[in-house]
Formats: sequence, structure tokens, C-alpha cells
Amino acid sequence: TITDELYTSVVKELSGIPEKIKKMLELNDRISELSRTFTYAHNFLYLGRGYNYPVALEGALKLKEISYIHAEGYPAAEMKHGPIALIDSDMPVVVVAPHDEMYKKVLSNIQEIKARRGKIIALVSKGDDTISKIADEVIEMPETLECLEPLIASIPLQLLAYHVAVCKGKDVDQPRNLAKSVTVE
Repeated sequence: TITDELYTSVVKELSGIPEKIKKMLELNDRISELSRTFTYAHNFLYLGRGYNYPVALEGALKLKEISYIHAEGYPAAEMKHGPIALIDSDMPVVVVAPHDEMYKKVLSNIQEIKARRGKIIALVSKGDDTISKIADEVIEMPETLECLEPLIASIPLQLLAYHVAVCKGKDVDQPRNLAKSVTVE
């Protein structure tokens, strides 16, 4: 059960989410520039742990849907069971790495990727100075409660997918094979 203290903390933090989302949207131009660097890629890997594993799945899905680049979301804890074999200098890896309970483990994943010359795009907490020294590109996001991180982390990943697709000349408003595939019964 949720304690009164935790409930109060979550409610307070939720009230500040709109302002944090606004800060993320202000990164639009930076993410647009960053996306140009990665339009060459034919494959992307997205990694996350805990609450941020679904964020990695969503980021990969959006990139796939609108840019037609093969992208896979994977639990960072399982990276050594397959995806690590694919990592090289041509494989951009997006890692959701806020400074939370899983930080040290995600940092270890990032070091493994770097050892294989993978190109790392890391979503980190504002002020992170460890992953920022390792990753090729860093997108800082405001800190929040761990359970609310997906609300914030999904925004830059959607912007990245959008801008990569635009750079590739894709029609992001009418992705092929999706516009008419959703039906109502």
C-alpha cells in the first residue's frame, strides 16, 4: 500500500511535471541538430532499466514507425544476451540513464557499449558529469521521482524519432502501413 508520505510526494511532483516537460520541449532545436548525426543509421538499439525499460521500447517503436529505421528496445540488464554482439561504430545506442536506483548498473552498460565503439546517446539527469564524459551525445532531463521518469524521458525520444524521420524526408504525419492499419470493431 502507498503511504501518506509517498502519496504526498507523488502528488507534489506531479504538479511540477508540466514545467519539466516545458524544459524538455525547449531542447527541440538541440535534438533536431543531434538527429542529423544519426540519419545514416540502419539500426538503433534502445536500452533502459526498471521504469525506463518501457521508455526504451516506446522510443524504438516511434523511430521504427516514422523513420523506417530498424530499432529495438531492450532491457539493459539483458544486453549481454544478444544485442551486445551487434554493437559497433555504426550502431547508435540510446540509453535512458537518469540518476536513480539503477544508475550504476546503467553506467556499466554504457561502459560495455563504449568498449565496443558503439555511438551512445544518453538521456541523463541534469548535471550528470559521469555519463556525460563517456557518451557521444547527452540529453539532460530534469530530475523527478523514479516512478515519474517515463513521463519526462519519453519526450526527447519522441522528438529524436520525429527529427530523424524529417531529416530522412519521411512524411511523419502519414507513416506508411500505419495510417489505415488501425481499425475499430
